Amino acid sequence: MPTVLKLGGSVVTRKDGVEQVAVARLERAAGIIGRFHGRDGDAAGAADVDAADLVVVHGGGSFGHPNAERRGVTTSEGTHDAAAVRDIHDPMRELNRLVVGALSEAGVPAVQVAPLSAGHRVDGEFRQPVDAVAALLAEGFIPVLHGDVVATAGGGVTVVSGDELVTTLATGLDADRVGLCSDVPGVLDAGGAVVDRIERFEDVADALGGSEATDVTGGMAAKVRTLLELGAPASVFDLDGLSAFLDGGSPGTWIDST
Repeated sequence: MPTVLKLGGSVVTRKDGVEQVAVARLERAAGIIGRFHGRDGDAAGAADVDAADLVVVHGGGSFGHPNAERRGVTTSEGTHDAAAVRDIHDPMRELNRLVVGALSEAGVPAVQVAPLSAGHRVDGEFRQPVDAVAALLAEGFIPVLHGDVVATAGGGVTVVSGDELVTTLATGLDADRVGLCSDVPGVLDAGGAVVDRIERFEDVADALGGSEATDVTGGMAAKVRTLLELGAPASVFDLDGLSAFLDGGSPGTWIDST
């Protein structure tokens, strides 16, 4: 069964700017993934994991959220303006190209998958055809998806967040593990300490707020709610925990309601 890994927008972009890649962080993340899931997966020190076991999703950060906010498009508020769709989608495609490029440089057989071209939303529920993703996995590729805009029945297009993609893919592919790599070492309590384990949202509700940077998809609170709804255990961690996660560990905060 595959692992679904999300690289947060705060990892791959500089969220305090506009359309700025966090080059050092992106290259570091790609290098770590390359050591565990790249073409050199049988090199010394690499985990014994086939490349086709991994699906990558990345957030929008400074490429997606500012344009979506400016256009008034969210996960629930849509638009029928084609120019607005392009303003949000095109930068995300460019970011995806850069992420895939960094992974490729690290020896990862990564390929781009755009939700706008395949996914849609009906009655508030996002649907991503997972058969195509599964087919890529079966052929040895690592699909790389991204937060995007998608056609929405009766609503033009709305935003689909990376977290929604993670949920849909993890469920549809029957993933056994989910990881969210963020800019914090885990879910933090009111005192700034990492919460080791979350089994109910109520346990951490008071400590969770929105993202400090522009984020139209709900911040950490939405992430925790989403992960608690999965049928698979999940971890929230930072780049320092990425190697441990790919090696089968559970760094940062372990989230599991089962």
